[in-house]
Amino acid sequence: MSDKSLMTLDEVLDAVNGVHILGAQDFYFDDVQTDSRNVKKNTLFVPLIGEFQDGHKYIPQAVKNGASVVFVAKKNYESDSKFFTDISNENPSVVFIAVDNTLYALQNAAEAYVEKFPGLIKIAVTGSSGKTTTKELIADVLRQKYNLISNEGNFNSETGLPLSVFKIRAEHEAGLFEMGMNRRNEIAEIAKVLKPKYAVITNIGTAHIGLLGSRQNIAEEKSNVFNYLGTDGVAVIPSQDDFCSFLKSKVKGKILCYGKNENPSIHDVTDLGIEGTSFYLNEEKIVLSVPGEYNFINCLAAITLAKELNLSDEQIACGINNHKSMFGRSQVIKGEYTIVQDCYNANPDSMIKSIEFISSVSSTSKKVLVLADMLELGEDSEAEHEKIGSFVNDLIAKNKVFGVVLIGKEMEAAFGAFDKSFVNDRAYYFSNKDDETVNAVTVLLKKLVSKGDIILFKGSRGMALERIVKLLSEVKQ
Repeated sequence: MSDKSLMTLDEVLDAVNGVHILGAQDFYFDDVQTDSRNVKKNTLFVPLIGEFQDGHKYIPQAVKNGASVVFVAKKNYESDSKFFTDISNENPSVVFIAVDNTLYALQNAAEAYVEKFPGLIKIAVTGSSGKTTTKELIADVLRQKYNLISNEGNFNSETGLPLSVFKIRAEHEAGLFEMGMNRRNEIAEIAKVLKPKYAVITNIGTAHIGLLGSRQNIAEEKSNVFNYLGTDGVAVIPSQDDFCSFLKSKVKGKILCYGKNENPSIHDVTDLGIEGTSFYLNEEKIVLSVPGEYNFINCLAAITLAKELNLSDEQIACGINNHKSMFGRSQVIKGEYTIVQDCYNANPDSMIKSIEFISSVSSTSKKVLVLADMLELGEDSEAEHEKIGSFVNDLIAKNKVFGVVLIGKEMEAAFGAFDKSFVNDRAYYFSNKDDETVNAVTVLLKKLVSKGDIILFKGSRGMALERIVKLLSEVKQ
């Protein structure tokens, strides 16, 4: 079976600088997992060591579920070889490979695996916000021409990206992969795995500023996506971002800028409010169903890349016209109320953009905001939440929105920025995010809004605002 394995034993040992310590010579795997619960027959299981967990303790479960190959950290094997030997004696067909670091072994094996597909068109998408929406727009367009493989959802991290590239198969013509980060040098590490020829950056914002310290540091980290772009590579960069020039300076190959007024082929742009944006690409009429100018800008990135990859206007139009918003990303749910569920993630930039969009929608209906904590802002958290409060306070004063419900401990700073006359009349605050709060907010909203009114839900994923949406809309999430 070894000729059908994703990699041979020698290829794996060479890639990870590993040692075959236990198990039979017969070597085969057709899937890779880091969570033992997801392991099935013929899986390579990679136990990761985190701050609070050591995945090695789940090796018995992984083997029981069908793992055929297991990476083992050398220090774990040396400190308790009997643990692994006992498992091997009971499961002699399972191959155990000792490595210095299981995370780096996963990345290095994934890097070697990608190199088995030299003809694959390799594309990376990164940025502070809008990554997943942009990736999905690009995917919908490129599928009109190519057999495409793409990472699911935002499976884009130091582990998610390597696991995603192991889904590449011989029939795939293009690989589109989102890249995210939660620490310094993460983009550099996963860019090394993929080595993209095409790289798209959505923007340089304040997401993870608590971890990186400044937008300059964020820009430097995001620019690492260009590390493996040669002179034949292509960078797609937002022209209206104030780090545009910096990003350009990091590119050895071709630079394509996108943004409003960058492409004369795009004309007759009409903001349809909640319904999205309509425009023409030369003679082709396109309706982007995802609302907000920021999503239209994401769409321009997709068009710019697609034209570089020689897709026709008709193919591009077909892809965008058929695009549907993903869960929690500018998702419009229509029922008794019009709900904009934009609560998959949140940072100061994306929250301001969402609020600006709702406030700009032309409507005689009430507009109410439900805003929850923006997480991972570090020492900037209080100031950034206070800015959001001041911004919304001004919108209420100008009757651009009717009111706001703030949820979470970090949002206390935002609540403190409101005029006293608005407190508990147009602005409400709940410090917790438990089920009792969810029920209380739902009851409050039903008092505040009427049929046809517009409600925006925006907050970090950890705040789980969709619980309120479900109670309001009775739509299965």
